[in-house]
Amino acid sequence: MSTLDDDASVLEIAAAVASRRASARAVVAAALDRIGKRDAALNCFTAVLGERALADAERIDRAIGGGGEAGPLAGVPFAVKNLFDIHGVTTLAGSRIYRENPPAERDAAAVAALRRAGATTSGVALSISIRERATAFAPAPCCPRHTISTRSASAPGSGNACVRSFATSTSC
Repeated sequence: MSTLDDDASVLEIAAAVASRRASARAVVAAALDRIGKRDAALNCFTAVLGERALADAERIDRAIGGGGEAGPLAGVPFAVKNLFDIHGVTTLAGSRIYRENPPAERDAAAVAALRRAGATTSGVALSISIRERATAFAPAPCCPRHTISTRSASAPGSGNACVRSFATSTSC
């Protein structure tokens, strides 16, 4: 199987996975590897869902290998802005005051739709609430090109995640 470029598009990834030129597991593992190498400096994610993403990717590969359909977004890793519920993950909504809340009982509609289409959730992208712009998550998310603080943006994590090829798309 061939490997895809880090900047492969959603359509390129889905086509490569559907045709078995690339495995969903390899695509997701590469995205998780990029997250592991770069996110400490950029602070794009509040949570990385590696085990879940790899399990989803393996399920997709089994379906395709057995001649089944895995969806139009098969194997495409995506990050979810932390304003959206992800089953089993606490929704922070950009604020530290929610970190003790119970985990979500189900995926938000947008997340569920992406997953039904075969996309894999690689992580939860940082969002900063208006109330906490000056004091939110530390360290501040950074501009991927210059590694400077982007506290003035409302969703620097999801934007940086896409720019740095950590995830191919976001749910918002």
